[in-house]
Amino acid sequence: MTKRAGDEGVFAQHQDPVGDPAGQGQVVMKILMVDVDGVLVRSHPVGWARDLEADLGLSPAVLHAEFFDVHWAEIAVGRASLPARLGPVLERCAPHLTARELMDYWFQHDADLDAAFLAQLEPLRNTGVDLHLATNQEHERAAFLWKTLGLQDHFAAMHYSADVGWAKPDPGFFTTVVARTGYAPADLTLVDDRPDNVAAARQAGWGGLHWDGNRTLADLLAKGG
Repeated sequence: MTKRAGDEGVFAQHQDPVGDPAGQGQVVMKILMVDVDGVLVRSHPVGWARDLEADLGLSPAVLHAEFFDVHWAEIAVGRASLPARLGPVLERCAPHLTARELMDYWFQHDADLDAAFLAQLEPLRNTGVDLHLATNQEHERAAFLWKTLGLQDHFAAMHYSADVGWAKPDPGFFTTVVARTGYAPADLTLVDDRPDNVAAARQAGWGGLHWDGNRTLADLLAKGG
């Protein structure tokens, strides 16, 4: 299902396709699909849980072993709820914390938005290219990113793994997103910091750009990644 950016939810109806301005029959990118973590939101070597133990009294190693290693794969593709799985883990490992408290801490400490990257998207938007998000997220953080962090003001739509039912780099993610946009695979290009996701996008018929922060987006687009 597609929803407009102002509706409840995170999907927005796309604009009309952008044709070949020169009339030469060349493939023209209609949508740039932007990854979130590692591209739009800066990833830091130590991660959002760097001060977790000092701040909230929970060891990051324990959280990883008891929660992420056990539950994350199902949560990420929408087969389980983050609060429902996190709550019982905290009851055992950190009974002084609620799932809501830890989620709020996590989301706020994993929200270093790259304003310079956002600024690089504006010239594309001005040429008529739609800007969408294509990201591996569960429902709670997806809503935080879209509404609280304000990404709904910069992107026409968000396609995330828990809603799609598949996570990058699984081919199911790419085929489902293509069906939802109504465009052909060749009309879509993914910019992502993970080479395996870029390779999977290309295998699915999309364009693929590997973002490492060392080149501008314009340079990546000009050189095809």
